[in-house]
Amino acid sequence: MILILGGTTEGRTAVQTLEKAGKEYFYSTKGNMQEVECRQGIRIDGGMDTDRMQAFCRENNIRLLIDAAHPFAAGLHQTVAQTAQALNIPSIRFERQYPQPEYDNIVWCMSYDEATERIKASGHRRILALTGVQTISKLRPLWTDDSCTCFFRVLHREESVQEAVRQGFPESRLIYYCLEKEPEANAAFAEINPDAIITKESGTSGGFEEKLQAAHQLHIPVYVIRRPSLPAYSETVTGPHGLRRAVEKLLPSFYPLRSGFTTGSCATAAAKAALQTLLGVPAGDLCSITLPDGENISIPVFKAALSPDGKSATASVIKDAGDDPDITNGCEIGATVSFSSDEGIHFLKGEGVGTVTLPGLGISIGEPAINATPRKMISRELHSLYQGGIDVTVFIPSGRELAKRTFNPKLGIIDGLSVLGTSGIVQPFSNEAFVNSIRREIEVCKAMNTGRLVINSGAKSERYVKQLYPELPPQAFVHYGNFIGRTLEIAHETGLRCVTLGIMIGKAVKLAEGHLDTHSKKVVMNKDFLKALARDTGCSSAAIEVIGQITLARELWTGLSAEDSSLFFNALTERCYRYTAPLLPDGELTLLLIDEEGNIRYRI
Repeated sequence: MILILGGTTEGRTAVQTLEKAGKEYFYSTKGNMQEVECRQGIRIDGGMDTDRMQAFCRENNIRLLIDAAHPFAAGLHQTVAQTAQALNIPSIRFERQYPQPEYDNIVWCMSYDEATERIKASGHRRILALTGVQTISKLRPLWTDDSCTCFFRVLHREESVQEAVRQGFPESRLIYYCLEKEPEANAAFAEINPDAIITKESGTSGGFEEKLQAAHQLHIPVYVIRRPSLPAYSETVTGPHGLRRAVEKLLPSFYPLRSGFTTGSCATAAAKAALQTLLGVPAGDLCSITLPDGENISIPVFKAALSPDGKSATASVIKDAGDDPDITNGCEIGATVSFSSDEGIHFLKGEGVGTVTLPGLGISIGEPAINATPRKMISRELHSLYQGGIDVTVFIPSGRELAKRTFNPKLGIIDGLSVLGTSGIVQPFSNEAFVNSIRREIEVCKAMNTGRLVINSGAKSERYVKQLYPELPPQAFVHYGNFIGRTLEIAHETGLRCVTLGIMIGKAVKLAEGHLDTHSKKVVMNKDFLKALARDTGCSSAAIEVIGQITLARELWTGLSAEDSSLFFNALTERCYRYTAPLLPDGELTLLLIDEEGNIRYRI
């Protein structure tokens, strides 16, 4: 079993991450006010000292501790560390991201006492405290000083008011806010017009950067209490991907399948390690990179070396795709970097990386097949180390042979593999595990009596469709991935009657041909089918020609005339509906075809 110490945004994310395993765990908070959806988790509340935590871990066979508590919960951090050491249990710290502000109105303080003394010494008389209701007593010397008028901003709930009053703070000087309206709450700065603000170094999830920006715009000095130092942990992570990887490492039996890294992440780590080497900085055994969502992860470096002439450096990693059946799993992926007289990052084709020969991939013809997201990741990491021009040559030694087993030749990518990845992480693919996860989510939707199930391929299409159903709770939205048919069958088996299916063009062109499982390893876009569909619906010869030239399905949105688009997409949507509606024989299916900008273009 796993014990999460939460009560924070990170705690909620830890719950969401562990839920995907489908196994029980414990989620502990000091109070019971945080709303968290724990389907597999057992919720407990009440503070734990060291003796109680150790007793709990023994009684419940806890084998891993996840400390996702607030960074200022110093006592709890020590309790976790002492428990882990005493019982020989590994521990993970789910740490926040901390921005590095460069504003000139910040006064850093090591304690509340120091902040109080410095505020008084500076002659400030109207103070706004953003440190939370639990810190009112720590700042008593400030707000009881007759020469100061001090306001506290607290959560707008009865418990916060009662706690403030209990500590003797005047209720009339409480400023309220709601977590979901945090950006708007900064308007309180201007409303109160303080001549100083005091806050904690609470990290990105604590709105730290937003508070500093607002104060900077109003030219108000900010006294910041630095976060306390943390004890040693077995692993420290900053997001859900790193957390899952750490759990997989420290408790291998918890998840049925391991996650992995994309080719793009591996190429990014290799390029960064190579540039570090070129700059004379030892690459080390691990290379830290930033994923597209802002999370930092570390990837092992296989090798790194400077060229004999010292003008370039090469590094590589061994791709770990987890338990996903990826043909590049275990392959070496590397990069060579050198300085360039031309500004910017220049991507050059290396051994085993394909060349683009057809339009529509978002990469110029003749360029190496390194997709947009990996290019952005690599550029960001290299620019963080060096501001001048850099040539980057990405290579995959076994890429040319492996590419023969992919659809790359059909997409116009020759002589090698593509460097791919939109999230930087490979989610392990398993038909049984994924379908079981879908079933669990649909059963929760049914149990909550939401009235409608909305299924989408992933987060992107879900974000668009949610705008149509703002009244539905999160549990009403379920990702089908590629399993459109099985998801609808489960909805029918579960007894759900009203289902909305959101689909984007890439999967729609496969579904319209009757493929209820749209995974790219099983089926690709069939242009002959699409040309026949266009002919049958009366589209022009120009439309047939456009379809014959496309590389990706999304090109259909811009390639067809208005008249041809109306004929073609109506027919395509009807074909999708023809294959899906029978799977919900006793229900009502609404099908939405969504374009790349999130517009609902066609509806049945």
